[in-house]
Amino acid sequence: MRMAELSSASGVPVATIKYYLREGLLQPGERTSPNQARYGEAHVRRLKLVRALIDVGGLSIAAVQETLAAIDDHVSTHSALGFAQKGITVPDVVVDEETRAWALGRFEPIAKEHGWEPCDDDPAVETLISVMSAFRDLGHENLLDGLPRYAEAVRRIAEQDLASLAGMKSVEQIVESAAVGTVLGDTLLMALRRIAQQEVSERVYGKD
Repeated sequence: MRMAELSSASGVPVATIKYYLREGLLQPGERTSPNQARYGEAHVRRLKLVRALIDVGGLSIAAVQETLAAIDDHVSTHSALGFAQKGITVPDVVVDEETRAWALGRFEPIAKEHGWEPCDDDPAVETLISVMSAFRDLGHENLLDGLPRYAEAVRRIAEQDLASLAGMKSVEQIVESAAVGTVLGDTLLMALRRIAQQEVSERVYGKD
């Protein structure tokens, strides 16, 4: 297919496709003349992945390049997902060493219980630490008493997340679905939580 057809099939404007080509996010097509190239379904799949990572996942161009390089280097699916997740999760604030040690002291026993071994520079851990710090600074440290139960709940959610990826054949498709599922899934879980809170609040405190 020509550039215009690729744009139509992927839903990505021609100007954006050309930009992705310049940035190395999309492999060049098969050259048919000095000014023309032919593209295939692999290009359509790659464009959909790039758009999912950028538009839905909020990844930077550099993070997308890193994720795509991992896929093209044929790393394990687990590693490719790790690159994508690292780009999606961004630390909120910088905390002091004392607060960091306090937060890790509360989190590490829970992580050990579930067999979680996050890296030292894991952005998700940094985000967790910053959120726990905010609870503490606002005088609501007691709300973290529920952290073990939250951890158990999200472990089951994570298992369902990965089960939803079963049957997908390509790493690209898995990474795209994981990016979409993570970002939109966070909003989905937030909405479900609000609905559940309404029911529990009425049951505990009464409607009036």
